[in-house]
Amino acid sequence: MQHSTQEPSLGQLFADLSQQMTTLVRQEVALATTEMGRKVSRVGRDVGFLALGGAVAYAGLLAIVAALVLLLAALVPSWLAALIVGVVVGAIGYVLVQKGLAALKREDLAPRQTIDTLKEDIAWAKDQTT
Repeated sequence: MQHSTQEPSLGQLFADLSQQMTTLVRQEVALATTEMGRKVSRVGRDVGFLALGGAVAYAGLLAIVAALVLLLAALVPSWLAALIVGVVVGAIGYVLVQKGLAALKREDLAPRQTIDTLKEDIAWAKDQTT
């Protein structure tokens, strides 16, 4: 009984490589989608900090300003009371906004895992064609 030990043809090798590359690209796209989804979720939270900081600063401006201005107006001229209260409330809002911006700057939005595996895939593909 003879066994066929025929090597695959060049056409078959390229067909196999093409199929493997297609599968690999699909897997990379799925990985990138998953990775970016996680990053977008974290960025959404950080943007929430920015919005919350802005809302708190605005609410503070509306609620506290009037009361403090009236309280301070008993001690200093009304314009100075309004200025003092405005600076304090503005500083609180500034700190909250800076916290949100700092968190966003620390967030790496690039799909690092996907980039690393793409580099490996390129090396693999080069190895397959040599």
